[in-house]
Amino acid sequence: MKRKEIDPATTIIPFVIVFVLCVIFILYPEGSTNALTAIRSFLGDTFGSYYLIVGLGILIVSFYLAFSPIGNITLGKPGEKPQYNFWTWGAMVFTCGLAADILFYSLCEWIYYAEEPHIRELGVQDWANAYSIFHWGPIPWSFYAVLAAAFGFMLHVRERTKQKYSEACRPVLGRFTDKLPGKIVDVLAVFALIAGTATTFSVATPLLANCITTLLGGTVTKWITILILSAVCATYTTSVMHGLKGVERLSNICMYLFGALLIYVLLAGGETRYIIESGLTALGNAAQNFIGMSTWTDAGRTSSFPQNWTIFYWAYWLVWCVAAPFFMGGVSRGRTVRQVIMGSYIFGVLSTIVSFIILGNYGLGAQLSGKVDALGFYSATGDIYGTVIEIIKTIPVYPIVLVLIIFSMVAFYASSFDSITLVACQYSFKETTGMEASPKKMRLFWAVFLILLPIALIFSEGSMNNLQTVSIIAAFPIGLVIILIIVSFIKDAKNYLEEPEQRNKN
Repeated sequence: MKRKEIDPATTIIPFVIVFVLCVIFILYPEGSTNALTAIRSFLGDTFGSYYLIVGLGILIVSFYLAFSPIGNITLGKPGEKPQYNFWTWGAMVFTCGLAADILFYSLCEWIYYAEEPHIRELGVQDWANAYSIFHWGPIPWSFYAVLAAAFGFMLHVRERTKQKYSEACRPVLGRFTDKLPGKIVDVLAVFALIAGTATTFSVATPLLANCITTLLGGTVTKWITILILSAVCATYTTSVMHGLKGVERLSNICMYLFGALLIYVLLAGGETRYIIESGLTALGNAAQNFIGMSTWTDAGRTSSFPQNWTIFYWAYWLVWCVAAPFFMGGVSRGRTVRQVIMGSYIFGVLSTIVSFIILGNYGLGAQLSGKVDALGFYSATGDIYGTVIEIIKTIPVYPIVLVLIIFSMVAFYASSFDSITLVACQYSFKETTGMEASPKKMRLFWAVFLILLPIALIFSEGSMNNLQTVSIIAAFPIGLVIILIIVSFIKDAKNYLEEPEQRNKN
């Protein structure tokens, strides 16, 4: 690996920023909390409509791309066959962009919603999971789908030698792509990637720690959590050294473990009828009220529900758009734009919905049937992770569930952070080396680097709002860049479709 190959702007600068943040979070936990809370309030309250417009707008654009002539473009040579079969490709698409968050929020999001005045007014039973389906459904997955198509077009059709956000903006930015504007875009992208990583680890890892200590005994401490983070880091670092083959195997394993967990809870938990019926109700409510939910701003701030949840989620997914769509586009060679977009919806949206319907409705059903007073436990302790454990203990032979959750979370972490690491490696070089050919030393650097901020956040004792703020701050400028990427993609794709006609005329 030659020094001249490395891009210092996207390697050194984000490293310095994250290092400074780590120091600040550790030394000034209270001040950090106050500052992040203030920033979150300002962005969510003042610019909330921006996130909602971006979300609904990209969803609309996704269907335009899929069913316009652009949808027929093959990401590669015309007529080229897909690099992976449909199942393997879908498994990598689903697992690369969700990490272990899908398990954490599937199990407990209804509890958070039950505390919200807006949901209590509508009815917790009918609307808690409806909002989960909405927040993890078509709109956020449209971010991934559209960008995956754009990046796949850039890499496999135009065969660009740089795998960066700025490169995707070249049709609009032109010569400024290689100058300061392009560098700013790439630094923002890498910082957003790191912020998203930190949020994911910091939110979901305590659940993993609680599952392990419940199964093996002991008490969750900061140092136990850090030990688990280190073990997870070692797992995905070992895997990423094997390149895409390692990601492919882990993605398939993850899907099988995840599927086994869902089937066991559905059939063995004793709430099968309730899960199915409540799931259908939630799907109906989400579908019938989709436009209203997508555009509700709560202008009078009667509950601030969209500010606390919808806006956070759109920001959260925008941050993850830095890495996941690049990986999705990279493994989509041979597929059409339409297949990438609609396949993302099939594997991403459907799998996510099934997870929330089964795991979320099991907990709600256990609450209503009297198996557990999850809401009372959470209200008394404020411990969401302990509450989830209490719910899990109501499932027959619950140690099986704990084992499946532990291995599923590790597999989700490993597969998603393998893909992030491979993408981050490409950001580190002035020209792409290809994910398979990225140097092992650089893979190791990013694999370890991605764990630093989560550890700092553990020491900072930040609340959920703090972690959400990290995502919202990073997502705000990234949303503008994503709009620029989409405009660039549409412009370039239309030019590509016109090129045969121009060649025939000449």
